[in-house]
Amino acid sequence: MTEASHDQLTVFLPGNRTAFVPGERLEVTVLWAFSRVPGTIDVRLFWITRGKGTEDIEIVDRAAIRAPAIAGEERCVFILPEAPWSFSGKLISLVWGVEAVVASPEHAARCEFVLAPDAIEIRLGEIAPPPGGLR
Repeated sequence: MTEASHDQLTVFLPGNRTAFVPGERLEVTVLWAFSRVPGTIDVRLFWITRGKGTEDIEIVDRAAIRAPAIAGEERCVFILPEAPWSFSGKLISLVWGVEAVVASPEHAARCEFVLAPDAIEIRLGEIAPPPGGLR
């Protein structure tokens, strides 16, 4: 077992929540403990598509924890954008997340969440037609 196997990097969302609304303030906690002083910890707010075809990913915002100690905890704050909303369909889904990445030693941690009105993921194909049918 190498020294690096004891390295830890974790990202926590407030109250372990898994769903948020657009415009909400997201305060992320990053915890780390490494066997040697890490390089900058890059914290990224992103969305990613999954499913058939090519995965798309877009980093929407980022924060940097510069010159961190060998172990520590820090909070990063993001204001969640108005769009795109989280959705899930038969062929593709869009998921939001926050990740912390350290280049040296190479390490990453991620947690995912829903971003949508009323904090409820949009389920494609489950939308009921309007009363009286389509017009």
